[in-house]
Amino acid sequence: MTAYVVFIREEMHDPQGFSRYSEKVPASFDGHPITPLVIYGEHETLEGEEIDGAVILQFPDMEAAKNWYTSKRYQEARKQRLASSRYRVILLEGL
Repeated sequence: MTAYVVFIREEMHDPQGFSRYSEKVPASFDGHPITPLVIYGEHETLEGEEIDGAVILQFPDMEAAKNWYTSKRYQEARKQRLASSRYRVILLEGL
């Protein structure tokens, strides 16, 4: 069943550090079945607290999503994201 990883950026406190994260992430996609659906496009918060941005990645299933997220390449990039911003990251199973 299709799965989605949703990144919700709540705050960025180091734009330069985040830039380094953004440069590293594409290499983490190699060898993983990822379809980017949303990457920080225009957004409007309809309920809840305002967000700074969002990313939605589609995978064929939960296992593929976890394999990418826990991969060595993504975990290296993740360190930079954690140091430069505050996020919520959610793994969802589709219909």
